Amino acid sequence: MVYYLGNKEEVAASHPVAIELCGLIIFLFRVAVDFSAAFFAEKFLEVFSISKELMINEEIRDSEVRVIDNDGSQLGIMSSSDALDAAIKRNLDLVKISPQANPPVCKIMDYGKYRFELAKKEKENRKNQKVVNIKEVRLSPSIDNHDFETKLKNACKFLKSGDKVKVSVRFRGREIHHTSIGEEILNRFVEGVSEFGTVDKKAKLEGKNMALTISPKN
Repeated sequence: MVYYLGNKEEVAASHPVAIELCGLIIFLFRVAVDFSAAFFAEKFLEVFSISKELMINEEIRDSEVRVIDNDGSQLGIMSSSDALDAAIKRNLDLVKISPQANPPVCKIMDYGKYRFELAKKEKENRKNQKVVNIKEVRLSPSIDNHDFETKLKNACKFLKSGDKVKVSVRFRGREIHHTSIGEEILNRFVEGVSEFGTVDKKAKLEGKNMALTISPKN
Protein backbone atom coordinates (compact mmCIF):
# COMPACT_ATOMS: atom_id res chain seq x y z
CA MET A 1 0.00 0.00 0.00
CA VAL A 2 1.38 3.42 -0.97
CA TYR A 3 0.62 6.60 0.94
CA TYR A 4 0.86 9.98 -0.67
CA LEU A 5 2.66 12.41 1.66
CA GLY A 6 2.69 15.32 -0.74
CA ASN A 7 5.56 17.28 -2.21
CA LYS A 8 8.37 18.89 -0.17
CA GLU A 9 6.54 22.21 0.21
CA GLU A 10 3.36 20.54 1.52
CA VAL A 11 5.29 18.37 4.00
CA ALA A 12 7.36 21.33 5.21
CA ALA A 13 4.21 23.40 5.69
CA SER A 14 2.30 20.71 7.58
CA HIS A 15 5.18 19.35 9.70
CA PRO A 16 7.76 22.14 10.26
CA VAL A 17 8.98 20.77 13.60
CA ALA A 18 9.48 17.28 12.19
CA ILE A 19 11.47 18.65 9.26
CA GLU A 20 13.77 20.62 11.60
CA LEU A 21 14.19 17.59 13.87
CA CYS A 22 15.15 15.37 10.92
CA GLY A 23 17.69 17.94 9.77
CA LEU A 24 19.20 18.09 13.25
CA ILE A 25 19.44 14.29 13.46
CA ILE A 26 21.17 14.10 10.07
CA PHE A 27 23.63 16.83 11.11
CA LEU A 28 24.50 15.08 14.41
CA PHE A 29 24.90 11.77 12.59
CA ARG A 30 27.39 13.30 10.15
CA VAL A 31 29.35 14.91 13.02
CA ALA A 32 29.50 11.57 14.83
CA VAL A 33 30.72 9.76 11.71
CA ASP A 34 33.40 12.40 11.04
CA PHE A 35 34.59 12.31 14.65
CA SER A 36 34.73 8.51 14.75
CA ALA A 37 36.67 8.39 11.49
CA ALA A 38 39.19 10.96 12.71
CA PHE A 39 39.53 9.23 16.09
CA PHE A 40 40.15 5.76 14.70
CA ALA A 41 42.48 7.11 12.01
CA GLU A 42 44.56 8.83 14.69
CA LYS A 43 44.72 5.69 16.82
CA PHE A 44 45.60 3.55 13.82
CA LEU A 45 48.45 5.84 12.83
CA GLU A 46 49.68 5.91 16.43
CA VAL A 47 49.75 2.11 16.71
CA PHE A 48 51.20 1.78 13.20
CA SER A 49 54.07 4.18 13.95
CA ILE A 50 54.90 2.41 17.22
CA SER A 51 54.86 -1.04 15.64
CA LYS A 52 57.12 0.10 12.80
CA GLU A 53 59.80 1.49 15.09
CA LEU A 54 61.16 -2.04 15.52
CA MET A 55 60.18 -5.14 13.59
CA ILE A 56 58.91 -7.92 15.83
CA ASN A 57 57.87 -11.58 15.59
CA GLU A 58 56.19 -12.49 12.26
CA GLU A 59 57.29 -9.19 10.71
CA ILE A 60 60.87 -10.51 10.67
CA ARG A 61 61.29 -12.51 7.46
CA ASP A 62 65.07 -12.55 6.91
CA SER A 63 66.51 -15.85 5.81
CA GLU A 64 69.05 -15.71 8.65
CA VAL A 65 69.37 -13.66 11.83
CA ARG A 66 71.84 -13.52 14.69
CA VAL A 67 69.93 -14.12 17.92
CA ILE A 68 70.62 -12.81 21.43
CA ASP A 69 68.73 -14.46 24.26
CA ASN A 70 66.82 -12.44 26.86
CA ASP A 71 69.66 -12.96 29.36
CA GLY A 72 72.20 -11.51 26.91
CA SER A 73 73.76 -14.80 25.83
CA GLN A 74 74.40 -15.55 22.16
CA LEU A 75 72.21 -18.18 20.52
CA GLY A 76 74.03 -17.91 17.20
CA ILE A 77 72.81 -17.58 13.62
CA MET A 78 69.56 -19.29 12.64
CA SER A 79 66.55 -18.83 10.41
CA SER A 80 63.99 -16.25 11.43
CA SER A 81 61.38 -19.00 11.90
CA ASP A 82 63.65 -20.90 14.31
CA ALA A 83 64.41 -17.65 16.14
CA LEU A 84 60.69 -16.94 16.50
CA ASP A 85 60.10 -20.49 17.80
CA ALA A 86 62.79 -19.89 20.43
CA ALA A 87 61.06 -16.69 21.51
CA ILE A 88 57.63 -18.37 21.64
CA LYS A 89 59.01 -21.17 23.83
CA ARG A 90 60.09 -18.50 26.33
CA ASN A 91 56.72 -16.69 26.08
CA LEU A 92 58.60 -13.65 24.79
CA ASP A 93 58.95 -11.65 21.58
CA LEU A 94 61.57 -11.67 18.84
CA VAL A 95 62.70 -8.08 18.18
CA LYS A 96 65.01 -6.95 15.38
CA ILE A 97 67.36 -4.52 17.15
CA SER A 98 70.01 -4.09 14.45
CA PRO A 99 68.50 -4.39 10.96
CA GLN A 100 71.61 -3.02 9.20
CA ALA A 101 73.92 -5.75 10.49
CA ASN A 102 74.83 -8.74 8.34
CA PRO A 103 72.99 -10.86 9.26
CA PRO A 104 70.46 -8.69 11.14
CA VAL A 105 70.59 -8.96 14.92
CA CYS A 106 67.46 -9.95 16.85
CA LYS A 107 66.92 -10.17 20.57
CA ILE A 108 64.42 -12.21 22.53
CA MET A 109 62.64 -9.95 25.01
CA ASP A 110 59.34 -8.84 26.48
CA TYR A 111 58.52 -6.17 23.90
CA GLY A 112 55.64 -4.71 25.91
CA LYS A 113 57.88 -4.28 28.95
CA TYR A 114 60.61 -2.83 26.74
CA ARG A 115 58.17 -0.21 25.36
CA PHE A 116 57.00 0.64 28.88
CA GLU A 117 60.53 1.05 30.24
CA LEU A 118 61.53 3.14 27.20
CA ALA A 119 58.54 5.49 27.63
CA LYS A 120 59.27 5.75 31.35
CA LYS A 121 62.90 6.64 30.68
CA GLU A 122 61.99 9.27 28.08
CA LYS A 123 59.51 10.83 30.49
CA GLU A 124 62.17 10.93 33.22
CA ASN A 125 64.68 12.52 30.83
CA ARG A 126 62.17 15.23 29.87
CA LYS A 127 61.48 15.83 33.54
CA ASN A 128 65.19 16.27 34.30
CA GLN A 129 65.83 18.60 31.37
CA LYS A 130 66.31 22.15 32.56
CA VAL A 131 65.00 24.96 30.40
CA VAL A 132 67.57 27.74 30.17
CA ASN A 133 65.99 31.17 29.96
CA ILE A 134 67.69 34.41 28.97
CA LYS A 135 67.06 37.23 31.38
CA GLU A 136 67.77 40.77 30.24
CA VAL A 137 69.30 43.53 32.35
CA ARG A 138 69.31 47.05 30.89
CA LEU A 139 71.76 49.69 31.96
CA SER A 140 72.46 53.28 30.91
CA PRO A 141 75.70 55.27 30.70
CA SER A 142 74.45 57.52 33.51
CA ILE A 143 73.22 54.78 35.86
CA ASP A 144 73.75 55.57 39.56
CA ASN A 145 75.44 53.22 41.99
CA HIS A 146 72.22 52.17 43.74
CA ASP A 147 70.51 51.04 40.52
CA PHE A 148 73.72 49.40 39.35
CA GLU A 149 74.02 47.34 42.55
CA THR A 150 70.32 46.37 42.42
CA LYS A 151 70.61 45.11 38.87
CA LEU A 152 73.86 43.35 39.71
CA LYS A 153 72.14 41.44 42.53
CA ASN A 154 69.30 40.46 40.20
CA ALA A 155 71.77 39.18 37.62
CA CYS A 156 73.56 37.09 40.24
CA LYS A 157 70.22 35.61 41.28
CA PHE A 158 69.39 34.72 37.67
CA LEU A 159 72.78 33.08 37.13
CA LYS A 160 72.52 31.05 40.35
CA SER A 161 69.14 29.80 39.09
CA GLY A 162 70.82 28.54 35.91
CA ASP A 163 69.59 31.25 33.54
CA LYS A 164 71.67 33.24 31.08
CA VAL A 165 71.79 37.01 31.41
CA LYS A 166 71.93 39.50 28.56
CA VAL A 167 73.33 42.83 29.74
CA SER A 168 72.90 45.87 27.53
CA VAL A 169 73.70 49.58 27.68
CA ARG A 170 71.50 51.87 25.60
CA PHE A 171 72.94 55.15 24.35
CA ARG A 172 70.65 58.13 23.87
CA GLY A 173 71.40 61.22 21.81
CA ARG A 174 75.03 62.29 22.05
CA GLU A 175 75.85 59.42 24.43
CA ILE A 176 76.55 57.34 21.32
CA HIS A 177 79.79 59.32 20.88
CA HIS A 178 81.03 58.03 24.26
CA THR A 179 80.66 54.28 23.92
CA SER A 180 83.76 53.76 26.04
CA ILE A 181 81.66 54.72 29.10
CA GLY A 182 79.19 51.94 28.30
CA GLU A 183 82.04 49.49 27.84
CA GLU A 184 83.44 50.39 31.25
CA ILE A 185 80.02 49.85 32.85
CA LEU A 186 79.71 46.44 31.23
CA ASN A 187 83.18 45.45 32.39
CA ARG A 188 82.24 46.46 35.96
CA PHE A 189 79.10 44.41 35.68
CA VAL A 190 80.96 41.33 34.38
CA GLU A 191 83.43 41.63 37.25
CA GLY A 192 80.55 41.89 39.72
CA VAL A 193 78.98 38.61 38.59
CA SER A 194 82.24 36.75 37.91
CA GLU A 195 81.60 34.41 40.86
CA PHE A 196 78.46 33.05 39.21
CA GLY A 197 78.92 33.53 35.46
CA THR A 198 81.27 33.94 32.53
CA VAL A 199 80.96 36.01 29.36
CA ASP A 200 80.01 34.13 26.20
CA LYS A 201 81.19 36.88 23.85
CA LYS A 202 82.74 40.29 24.31
CA ALA A 203 80.56 43.38 24.26
CA LYS A 204 79.33 44.32 20.80
CA LEU A 205 77.76 47.57 19.61
CA GLU A 206 74.51 47.03 17.74
CA GLY A 207 72.88 50.28 16.70
CA LYS A 208 72.44 52.27 19.90
CA ASN A 209 72.94 49.27 22.17
CA MET A 210 76.10 47.66 23.47
CA ALA A 211 75.39 44.16 24.79
CA LEU A 212 76.94 40.92 25.94
CA THR A 213 75.64 37.61 27.28
CA ILE A 214 76.72 35.93 30.49
CA SER A 215 76.27 32.19 31.06
CA PRO A 216 76.06 30.54 34.49
CA LYS A 217 79.07 28.64 35.74
CA ASN A 218 78.61 24.88 35.88
